[in-house]
Amino acid sequence: MAERKNESFTVTDRRLFTSDGELRKDVPEEKETPAPAKPSSTEASAVPEANEPPPPSTDEQNEQARAYEKSSAEMDRQAELSGISTKEMEITFERFLASLYMTGMLQLGLMHQQGAPPQLDLIGARQTIDSLSLLSDKTKGNLSSKEQSFLQNALYELRMAYVEVTNAIAKGAKQVPAAK
Repeated sequence: MAERKNESFTVTDRRLFTSDGELRKDVPEEKETPAPAKPSSTEASAVPEANEPPPPSTDEQNEQARAYEKSSAEMDRQAELSGISTKEMEITFERFLASLYMTGMLQLGLMHQQGAPPQLDLIGARQTIDSLSLLSDKTKGNLSSKEQSFLQNALYELRMAYVEVTNAIAKGAKQVPAAK
């Protein structure tokens, strides 16, 4: 059985108000800045809401990253003891793309888990395809030729499969007699 280690961590309450709805006294005052111009609809999602908590500080992010690395190292050690190569679990950009590609194929019902019937999720498939398209746009010029080729092939195949599935559904719907 694995030994438990005594580890400590600090929890910082970053809420601005008490449970009674009053401003906490230990919260530093923020300087008021003039409100920026209203963002366009495409920029709106990138601007945090006024009631959202501030993002974690650099120190908090670094502390969290160290804790994650430590936990991952322990999981890797356990996996290696079980005979699993951690190299096989390592995420690469191509494995990430392959994961999205497989997800899209599952959502289109063109693949399924062994023993389970195919399931169709057109909205999910469209979102997966749009995510890959977004990645293609945002990574333009930053990928190796192998990564770029993989991404373009995955997008092509998923888009074609989406069109085929939606056309088959539309054709099937036209052939079904209308209920009277």
